[in-house]
Amino acid sequence: MRILFTIAHFFKPNSEGRHASQRKDPQPRLQALTKSITALHQLFGKSQSIINIAQRLAFPANQPQSHELDIVICTTKDNHLLNQLLLPSHLYKHHSTNVEPLLLGFECQVVLQSCLNKYDYYCFLEDDLIIYDPWFFIKLNWFTQQASDLNLLQPNRYEVSPHGLVHKAYIDGDLALRVTAPFQNVQEQPELKGTIMNAPITFRRALNPHAGCYFLNANQMTHWANQAYFLDRDISFVGPLESAATLGIMKTFRVYKTSPEQASFLEIQHSGTGFLGLIGGQVGLAEKGN
Repeated sequence: MRILFTIAHFFKPNSEGRHASQRKDPQPRLQALTKSITALHQLFGKSQSIINIAQRLAFPANQPQSHELDIVICTTKDNHLLNQLLLPSHLYKHHSTNVEPLLLGFECQVVLQSCLNKYDYYCFLEDDLIIYDPWFFIKLNWFTQQASDLNLLQPNRYEVSPHGLVHKAYIDGDLALRVTAPFQNVQEQPELKGTIMNAPITFRRALNPHAGCYFLNANQMTHWANQAYFLDRDISFVGPLESAATLGIMKTFRVYKTSPEQASFLEIQHSGTGFLGLIGGQVGLAEKGN
């Protein structure tokens, strides 16, 4: 299988520093991007081995689940950290643009469209997201086989920390119904149920389909690219950043996420603790049973 990953990457220090991409210290962003790229190759690339101790030889491992990867990092102007990235240059390609930073997600769509019919999966990630699940694409493929290509499964995005009231928090909980109502009808096939390894699992239409990423198979990518609104750069969902990542797929597919009871079935880590740290302050901690 061939997989194309596009990553929207931006860094420019700002005195206000509202986003991690605007902080004075570049190290957290560098570390996140490094982990993101290396994890993709380690989980899904072909360079995986098992050491046979008796023979003192390294034999291929996980080959049925390994794939050919291309990673394209989309940047704008000189506002990036690629010159400080301590990774072999062959692990990724650089696509430079001059767009506004919050619109980089649309430039990733340009790259994806230019590669139609060349890959089996077409993916987008913001530069602070890290996958740790080697069965990620197996799960996605299973879902579409069961539910059809018009149904899209999004991962639950989470943050972790050994400090604070909660050690792990999923950060894209439900939005008010009115926020996504102009773009999706969550009453249409509101719930899907399945069984994984004899365990029941529930998928629900996402009141918050945003995850800072998406993963489309070839049929899904072609279907989206054929829509009249593809690349119209509509920014009417929350803001430019969220729209570039999510609005197009929300208009095109019935978007699902696993229920909170099984949130970890398909998940992706958001680097840092910007959301998790709100719990106990701006975000109250519900009592168990609520």
